[in-house]
Amino acid sequence: MQEQDLELLVSRTMPFGKYQGRLLADLPGNYLNWFARTGFPQGELGRLLALLQEMDHNGLRSLLEPLRQAARP
Repeated sequence: MQEQDLELLVSRTMPFGKYQGRLLADLPGNYLNWFARTGFPQGELGRLLALLQEMDHNGLRSLLEPLRQAARP
């Protein structure tokens, strides 16, 4: 995990599916768990979703809040 990965979670949006257009950091835990069971997408998106799922599973989403506030205009 790198700091830039955390910044991407609060700035990138989901490019497809039920939650298309929603910030990655705002994806629900059950959706992330579904990816964990069925397989994450290839590439950077899959890596970011896996990171977010791990954070969600371990109750660490609050670590994104300072970055989220910094990203707001």
